[in-house]
Amino acid sequence: LNIFKSSFPNLSDQQLLQFDSLTKLYEFWNNKINVISRKDISELKIRHILHSLSIAKIIEFKSGSKILDVGTGGGFPGIPLAIMFPKTEFVLSDSIEKKIKVVKSIINELNLKNVRAQKIKSEKIEEKFDFVVCRAVTNMTDFVKIIDGKILSINNHKFKNGIFYLKGGDLSLELKNFKSSTIFDIKNYF
Repeated sequence: LNIFKSSFPNLSDQQLLQFDSLTKLYEFWNNKINVISRKDISELKIRHILHSLSIAKIIEFKSGSKILDVGTGGGFPGIPLAIMFPKTEFVLSDSIEKKIKVVKSIINELNLKNVRAQKIKSEKIEEKFDFVVCRAVTNMTDFVKIIDGKILSINNHKFKNGIFYLKGGDLSLELKNFKSSTIFDIKNYF
C-alpha cells in the first residue's frame, strides 16, 4: 500500500501522483545538487515528505489561508503541504539561490499553482500569513524575532494563527518562555 495513501486515506489520485512525482524529482535533483543529505535520500518519503505532512495531522489549513515556509531549503515542509492543501496559498522562502532554483523547478514540474518560492531573507518579507511553518531553522527565540509582525491577527482555524515548527529533541528548555506553546509528538500520528 502507498505510504501516503495509508497515512492520508482521503488523498485524491492527483495528489498521490504528485507525491510519487515529488519523490522522483527529489531523487533527480539530489544527484545534481545536494538538496537533502545524500545518505538520507533513501529515507526521503519518511524523513522529509511524511515528516513535513505531520503538520497536516494536527491542522487542516482552510481554503484561502496563507502559509509562510521559512528557510524552506529543498521545499520542506512547504511543497508537501501545498500538495496536501491545494486551496491554500504557500510562500516558500530561503536565502540560498540554488535551493530556491530547485524548489521553483519542482513547483513547475508538479504544476502547483498555490505555491511561490522566493530567494529572500525571511526578515525582509513584508506580507502577513495565517501560519508560519518551518523545519528546525534556529532556536525558537530567534525564530520568533525573524517572523515578528508576519502573522495575521484575524483567525479562522482550529488553532490560533501562529507557528508550526518541526524540530526534534527535548524542547522543554527552549520553549519555557513560550507559555502558549504546545508540543505534538509526531510518533503519535504515524
